[in-house]
Amino acid sequence: MNHLLVLEKILQMNSFTKAAKALGYTQSSVSQMVASLENEFGIQLLKRSRQGVQLTPEGEKLYPYIERSLRQYQILQETAGAIRGLETGTVRIGAITSVSCYWLPDLFKRFQERYPAIEFVLHQGDYGTIVNWIQDGTVDFGLMTADYGDGLAKRVIHTTEMKAFLPANHPLVKLDRVPIESLTAEPFILVEGGGYSEPLEAFRKAGLTPNVRYRIQDDYTIMAMVEAGLGISMLSELVASRTNFNVVTKSVLPQVKRPVAIAYREKEALPIASQYFMDFLTANQQELI
Repeated sequence: MNHLLVLEKILQMNSFTKAAKALGYTQSSVSQMVASLENEFGIQLLKRSRQGVQLTPEGEKLYPYIERSLRQYQILQETAGAIRGLETGTVRIGAITSVSCYWLPDLFKRFQERYPAIEFVLHQGDYGTIVNWIQDGTVDFGLMTADYGDGLAKRVIHTTEMKAFLPANHPLVKLDRVPIESLTAEPFILVEGGGYSEPLEAFRKAGLTPNVRYRIQDDYTIMAMVEAGLGISMLSELVASRTNFNVVTKSVLPQVKRPVAIAYREKEALPIASQYFMDFLTANQQELI
């Protein structure tokens, strides 16, 4: 199993030398382990180039099974750890930006106070990317909308509001709530959802088409563009809570909601640490704001 862990670390760090240092091995021993794997499988797994280390075409076909074996080994180790009181483990999460920035840091801290040796690996992405990560085992579960991701199990833990984000001097800031039809005349800055978009769905339900001029993945870039007067947007209320952008947020009429859920395949097949953290999220859902 150490040989497979070495291969995973090389690909993660894109370097034999960095992987050896991170694992406490010499570079020659790391190279020997990879050579041993290649001899065992009878194929070349890795190739080196100016861009670093990459899987060969044959390695790409084999690697998903290697990842699966590593995750199963992790589950085995953590099951043993759970019997001893969850002493070790790794939680791999995929999350949208607003959730990763505004909820997870405090939750990580509180969980590690109870289980100090637990490690977290956090991947940020859009809905489509998170679904792919869940399906291929890159993450154990995702934190995303409950309205997307066919075939996944979902557990809603909170519902946030999607609000209109406007420049401070915009005429619509005088309104208590902004009618959705009033947002169609302005250049609209759309946050990319990777297959699903709450704003586009809200416009569709209203029989409207927004004037989408920009498609951006980063919430903070969008707020900077709104502040500069390049357009208006619709984002989660969370992203306005800890920033100093000179923008104004208003509820949309009709109100637009995002049901944030834990999305996963089979809970029983997940590492014990991830199962514990999912239950921890559920137990603390009333504190999410």
